[in-house]
Amino acid sequence: MIFKGKRKLLSVLTAAVMLAGTAGAVVPTAGAAADPVNLISNSTFDTGTKDWAIYKESGGAATLSTTSDGRLAVNISSLGKVNYAVQLYYDIVPLYENATYHMHFEISSSTDRFVEFMIQQNGGKYTAYNWKGLDLTSEPLVMDYEFTMDYETDIMSKLCFNLGIQKTEPDIPQEHTIYLDNVSLELVDDSAVNYEEVGPYKPKIIANQIGYRPNDKKTAVVRADGGDTFKVVNADTKETVYTGTLGAPVTNKSADETDRVADFSEVKEPGTYYISCGSLDDSYPFVIAEKPYEKLMNDSIRMFYLQRCGCEVEDADFGHKACHAEMATVYGTNDKIDVTGGWHDAGDYGRYTVAAAKAVADLMYAYLANPTMFNDKVGIPESGNGTPDILDETRYELEWMLKMQASSGGVYHKVSCATFPGYVMPTAETKPLIVTPISSTATADFCASMALAAEVYADVDAEFAGKCLAAAKKSWDYLQQNPQFNFSNPRDISTGDYGDKTDKDERYWAACQMFRATGDETYLSGISTVSAGLDWSTVGDYGNIALATMKANGKAEDLVAKAKAQLEKAAMTSETIVKGSPYGSPVSLYAWGSNMTIANAGIVLSMQGRQEAADEVLSYLLGRNPLGTCFVTGFGTVAPEAPHHRPSMAVGKAQPGMLVGGVNSALEDSAAKAYCKTEPAAKCYIDNAESYSTNEITIYWNSPLVYLLAVTEAAQHSDPQQTTESTTTTTTTESTTTTTSTSASSETTETTASSSETSSETSKDDPSKLHLGDVNCSGKVDISDAVLLARFVAEQTDANVSAQGKKNADVNKNGNLENDDVTLILKYIAKLVKEF
Repeated sequence: MIFKGKRKLLSVLTAAVMLAGTAGAVVPTAGAAADPVNLISNSTFDTGTKDWAIYKESGGAATLSTTSDGRLAVNISSLGKVNYAVQLYYDIVPLYENATYHMHFEISSSTDRFVEFMIQQNGGKYTAYNWKGLDLTSEPLVMDYEFTMDYETDIMSKLCFNLGIQKTEPDIPQEHTIYLDNVSLELVDDSAVNYEEVGPYKPKIIANQIGYRPNDKKTAVVRADGGDTFKVVNADTKETVYTGTLGAPVTNKSADETDRVADFSEVKEPGTYYISCGSLDDSYPFVIAEKPYEKLMNDSIRMFYLQRCGCEVEDADFGHKACHAEMATVYGTNDKIDVTGGWHDAGDYGRYTVAAAKAVADLMYAYLANPTMFNDKVGIPESGNGTPDILDETRYELEWMLKMQASSGGVYHKVSCATFPGYVMPTAETKPLIVTPISSTATADFCASMALAAEVYADVDAEFAGKCLAAAKKSWDYLQQNPQFNFSNPRDISTGDYGDKTDKDERYWAACQMFRATGDETYLSGISTVSAGLDWSTVGDYGNIALATMKANGKAEDLVAKAKAQLEKAAMTSETIVKGSPYGSPVSLYAWGSNMTIANAGIVLSMQGRQEAADEVLSYLLGRNPLGTCFVTGFGTVAPEAPHHRPSMAVGKAQPGMLVGGVNSALEDSAAKAYCKTEPAAKCYIDNAESYSTNEITIYWNSPLVYLLAVTEAAQHSDPQQTTESTTTTTTTESTTTTTSTSASSETTETTASSSETSSETSKDDPSKLHLGDVNCSGKVDISDAVLLARFVAEQTDANVSAQGKKNADVNKNGNLENDDVTLILKYIAKLVKEF
């Protein structure tokens, strides 16, 4: 997707701050246009084929080489069925809106033919920013011309030649060679380029953008010089409720910055706040509340409903008719089976057993850890049936998993089409469905999750629980009869393979879970050591959790002790890393899906009683990180707007409640390579739909977020320091040292605050005069109006807007109060619009 400066500027406005600074990774140095340089490396092929590649599909076939005289040779053996079946390309070409470029290359062919040259969007609609049709002969065609970039800035565009079949010339010999040499692209005039629109705003004060519970560890990070003190300011009243001293400067090598930590854990009074420090821009607003994550939890669970396959999904934006409802063919056979249902795994529409097993395990263990946190009103078809929606939704996936079990007891690895679909809604993927062979990893994961389901659903639906346990036993028998690792992923299926190097940890989890479900120690026969991991590929800690949290029965005490020791060891390691990180990150290596790894660590930290570290981990995910981004779509001030998620890409906006993969320093896609090439490890993330290695979503990244929310909430309510004291009046005063506010009981405090706010605003109402934008009726339009309206639109219970305030808030004058009104108020504050 294009890096849209205007869209990014809107994100900044939503954050209610002015655009300041640009991203050094993508902005050329001043005077670049006056001293043009070639943007294409290996342009004369002195280093062979380096940096050039061939894309092949639909029957196209070709290889790359160089000739003795130093030209690039594309040796075509099959033209395929489409014009891009053979595509020669050079990845990552930065093009800036309004810039002028000089293009040069020399090209010829061993047979006369027509080909296409273009510099195009690298994904999305593959828009051609510059296109030329070329008639080639054996004599080199010299292309030398200038063009202006008339589209929005795109620093990851792709230079390519379409060398596949052309409808206008169907009789081209299949075998021939295209020759290319002396390729150059130079930026020759950037006088009309607005580089300020390149790169997102980088906040200087970073906090959890959603909020904190009263007893949570509460910290923010200040990464610029604003003095030694900071203030916590009530966003509604502008009163300073706490003044504190910043921690000592810490050199943060992973983020390439110097950070100071602002600890304001003593602030417990419910309300909306922001952090200020000297002349620096204020932090994004956040709340302190007894249940700040209730909507986040509900939407994180509803995400699974929106990923449902095989049934009609009802949603104003992301709803669709039943998809993938046809029978699927078992790979290598003519057998067709019914595997309808389940959840689409990620940004694509495949369904994978090993991924499903982690996801359902997280959700079921989340429920066991804190059943009172889950309600029956998430907004799924089963809502209101008397069963917590998390169990209804998990059961939908479990029912599909049961269909993936073969008569032998083994479990099929996945079901998908042979290739990934385009960026379309699920109903538009209509290619044949293929079920891949049984794998031992899928079978063991299935066994474990079904054994857990038998426990969780015993009091909900005894018949279903029995069905799950019977399926688990059947898969266990298969595993005993097939002791060798037997994973096999067909080479002619290019969807995610979820391959593994060993199945020992999966078998360990299955054994532990079967023992927990039945009490039969024979399932643990031969196990003397424990495994580790909470990923889809390393699942040993699920076995450890099964043993460590089961009711004591005097059996397998040595193994149970080892499992507890392993969890404690993992927690100690994570806590050490968290304490050494200003942002509270529990990882030192940022790999694909780092947010999952981070959430997993937070789960274990909380389970092992290291609650402050777990709180820090949760805050990292929700905005207190070097990117200043809440990694959950639709939440916080700045969140991913362009996830690699086909429904979101098809609809044109982010589906809410999805945790994206997060920072990945390996730069494993074109967008990451383009935007993060010069970024430090902890900042290698880009909100771009083409960045599947940093910005994709998946069910097993959302599930640990749900689990983390559940265990940290449970710890909050079991905190012995939590009180039920009732205080009707709370007074705060600003001082030069440290001022704290006294916490009242949640119900009394919220009621008092609401009554006070309502009374104050009502007294300022002036029904005879409309003051557009003045939501709190203070007589002026400022950031507090935008904050109050945003909270009101989000249906926060303590966000009270008076009748006059509602009239003032409808700045787009359409009769509704909505996010567009918030955005327009913010534009007014930023002086981008002069009037409403």
